[in-house]
Amino acid sequence: MRYRSILFDLDGTLLDHLPAIHRCYAHTLPQLGLPAPTREQVRRAIGGGLENAMRCFVRPTDLPRALQLYSAYWDRTMLDGVELMPGAGELLRALHARGCTLAVLTNKLGTSSRMVCDYLGIAPLFRGIFGAQDTPWLKPDLRLTSHVLAALGADAATTCLVGDSPFDAEAAHKGGLSCFLVTTGTHSLEELQAAGAEHVYPDLPSLAREVFDLPLKAAPPADRSG
Repeated sequence: MRYRSILFDLDGTLLDHLPAIHRCYAHTLPQLGLPAPTREQVRRAIGGGLENAMRCFVRPTDLPRALQLYSAYWDRTMLDGVELMPGAGELLRALHARGCTLAVLTNKLGTSSRMVCDYLGIAPLFRGIFGAQDTPWLKPDLRLTSHVLAALGADAATTCLVGDSPFDAEAAHKGGLSCFLVTTGTHSLEELQAAGAEHVYPDLPSLAREVFDLPLKAAPPADRSG
């Protein structure tokens, strides 16, 4: 197989953490005198790290307090309801069995990312789990991608990135990586294509069949209500 190393985004790609994230925003914003956001509003805001997402809802002067409230509640509730996306576990295990080097490259807090991956039983499949505050950088900063490749001993020419957002597309482009995106997360097919994504799939099973020649079962339709 062409790709020896595969970097995965987390939220919207490998796992569905949106219910927990939305719950934390709904807990936080009313304490600042703001209306609780809808699930769709939260879905549209996330992807670039917590601080950037929170700025979509609060004034700059309220940001420190909002982050404090959110983080305290998140630490208590983050594992309530989190689950793998359809096909994620099967895809990771199959690629790991092939001898591929797998890693997480996410703007989710690194400590939370490792805790969630451990909780879901997929942490042992990864050579590394790189998230926010593990380095000074976030996706799509080239310095983060370069740092991860160096830590893995990976070559950009034989590495691809699997994600769900324009941040992933831009990170791959800047780092010289192949990029494959799914529409199970924060952005639609049209939005991803407008961001320059050339290879977009409706779900991980479709991506697994087309990119990695792995016969995963089709995923059920996503429920984005709420």
